Amino acid sequence: PDPEPSRYAAAVRAAVDRMREGEYTKVVLARSLRMTAPDGLDLPALVRALAGRDPGGYTFAVDLGAGRTLVGASPELLVSRTGRRVVANPIAGSIARSADPAEDARRATALLASTKDRHEHAVVVRAVGDTLGDLCRTIHVPAEPALIRTAAMWHLSTRITGEVADPALTALGLATRLHPTPAVCGTPADLAMTAITELEPFDRGFYTGMVGWQDADGDGEWAVTIRCGVAAGNTLRLYAGAGIVADSQPAAELAETTAKFATLLTAMGLSDVA
Repeated sequence: PDPEPSRYAAAVRAAVDRMREGEYTKVVLARSLRMTAPDGLDLPALVRALAGRDPGGYTFAVDLGAGRTLVGASPELLVSRTGRRVVANPIAGSIARSADPAEDARRATALLASTKDRHEHAVVVRAVGDTLGDLCRTIHVPAEPALIRTAAMWHLSTRITGEVADPALTALGLATRLHPTPAVCGTPADLAMTAITELEPFDRGFYTGMVGWQDADGDGEWAVTIRCGVAAGNTLRLYAGAGIVADSQPAAELAETTAKFATLLTAMGLSDVA
């Protein structure tokens, strides 16, 4: 792990202290897990497993050159454009799934009722809605979040729709206007970026970027690059983050990142090693 779990918990405490002093409202703090496969990595098998476990998500494998591959299965649509129709689906506020159906249902209900998680989610929805509101001639932002699930996590989700005002504004153009949202950075963005630089001991690289496609007409679909890792030779470096707000508890945020690692770990046939 990088950083070690105790250092990650200390970073969360430091971020909460600064938020309570009014320095910023939210910051997303990440950690990574570096793994070595003595017999090499079977990336095609990993991609098939990711797509099979979460068929409703955005599974990707991107050649980064120099023998590196970005691979993952994101649950979060940053933005899509089809003609003038625009869709964004920010997610924020999460809890790990349970193998026990009754406990799983209890966790989902608790997440939907959580004041802390609803606040974390509202910060993201407000930012995405405000940005798209400036770019769309019509926009609809649901008043309440919904629940979505992956094989590993429950999330709070809000599906925002609109009609872009300028037909020349492409899917990629929309994506670059939205990125980075508070779901991967924080708010205010400039102060959150500074905090991330100070509190995270590694370079995120492609993690929390965006991955997707665009056609010649400007239509396309871009997902947030989360639940991912970078493979190189027989090594794989995984990334996971959590949104920190003033009510965050270090142990809970550490547990959330551990649960998010499970997306790739389970696809590789591994139990929790984080």
